[in-house]
Amino acid sequence: MSNQVRIDERVLAFLSKPQKLLINNQWVESTTGKTFAVENPATSDVLAQVSHGDKQDIDKAVRAAREAFDNGPWCKMTASARSSMIWKLADLLEAHTEEFAQLESLDNGKPLTVARAADVALSVDMFRYMAGWATKIGGETFPISVPYTPNTRYLSYTMKEPVGVVGQIIPWNFPLLMAVWKLAPALASGCTVVLKPAEQTPLSAIKLGELILEAGFPKGVVNIVTGFGDAGAALVEHPMVDKVAFTGSTEVGKLILQGAAGNLKKVSLELGGKSPNIVFADANLEMAIAGAASSIFFNQGQCCCAGSRLFVERGVFDKVVEGVTKIAKGIRLGDGFDPSTQMGPLVSKEQFQRVCDYIESGTSEGAKILAGGKTLPRSGYFVEPTVLTETSAHMKVVKEEIFGPVVTVMPFETMDEVICEANNSEFGLAAGIWTQDITKAHAVSAKLKAGTTWINCYNIFDAGLPFGGYKQSGWGREMGKQALDLYTETKSVCLPIS
Repeated sequence: MSNQVRIDERVLAFLSKPQKLLINNQWVESTTGKTFAVENPATSDVLAQVSHGDKQDIDKAVRAAREAFDNGPWCKMTASARSSMIWKLADLLEAHTEEFAQLESLDNGKPLTVARAADVALSVDMFRYMAGWATKIGGETFPISVPYTPNTRYLSYTMKEPVGVVGQIIPWNFPLLMAVWKLAPALASGCTVVLKPAEQTPLSAIKLGELILEAGFPKGVVNIVTGFGDAGAALVEHPMVDKVAFTGSTEVGKLILQGAAGNLKKVSLELGGKSPNIVFADANLEMAIAGAASSIFFNQGQCCCAGSRLFVERGVFDKVVEGVTKIAKGIRLGDGFDPSTQMGPLVSKEQFQRVCDYIESGTSEGAKILAGGKTLPRSGYFVEPTVLTETSAHMKVVKEEIFGPVVTVMPFETMDEVICEANNSEFGLAAGIWTQDITKAHAVSAKLKAGTTWINCYNIFDAGLPFGGYKQSGWGREMGKQALDLYTETKSVCLPIS
């Protein structure tokens, strides 16, 4: 513990003050005055008291965003001015890297080293990438081919316009990064936003609100309301909201669709996964074993794209299982502020119990535990990295998203067999393929029903690379220029010119 990183004085100062709602560029208490506690999942200690926003606060925030969009300066600003403001926000976030990394580690439980190198760094990059797109969102011209009137020519073109007021609901596994994935393209497009962070991990979003004000965003452009599911439901159902963007479970995603039906607002969804990770016998096994372990144990397995179903060709099954099991047993669990920690706790007591219940379900259905399967005899929500074999497609641990450090390992004989098993899921978010045969890699990738396939790597993301799912893993794409389609409308214009 002597090497434990000390909490930054700026972080302590932030945590010591009341955490309020950001509405119309003002920090305000919730209408009811209620607050809720946010805890450190590594210790169960309370980190801060946060304002408990509800339907009334959502209404105030939406009305502020509506006024900002309809009558404020945001939509009148040039694209270049919006770009500069988003870029300034990226610079401020980068300058406050350590504060945000510490808040993410305290609030979510992930190792501080991961929060610095991944969560904050990728968030900065995403803001800068979308800042560049702000000046490049444009339409096209089209020739009118039908001679409606003799000797008359027409000019026809399209315009890309911001969709309007956007409600964004953020998950707890990557609190800052997921907020930025949604904020950056919405702001680049000229939309205004009401952001609802997960109640388990609201702190980095509140801190980001401070930087948004410092960057000079006009009032009402970004509003942040912390609260629970009732606040999220009110945001989804609000008639002044033009579009909802949600990241979370498929179960809740279906409720989002029902709630958005009132005014048929646009919806984009980044939902669950049960991603297959396929190791062929001709793979570089050292690389594949390390990649397979990382794909499921990174971020405590709390990734929508985690490689939770590991398929291994029969001839190398034992060797791969032995390798992944050895890595799992060697992972050091601990507080995120300890530099030697490789895996932190699960995010909450609820998630801890959920993962434990799945492990128990797996063993009751006949799965064999080769590594992990236990909790740590200490405070906090720690579950050991778990490897399950002797599993089959009918088991809950194979079919359902666990969202924890639990991998099921199954052998296969042929390429056609493993493609069939990999696609045997209601999800289709991501997949991994490990082989040194490039023809095989492309052939398998083409047949997998997944929004992303990683070949001889896993969990590689870039601001320019679209991310999203097939089937019940969601609608739409985050990141890349495709994300701008989620926040813009296309208008066709036609007029005679001769």
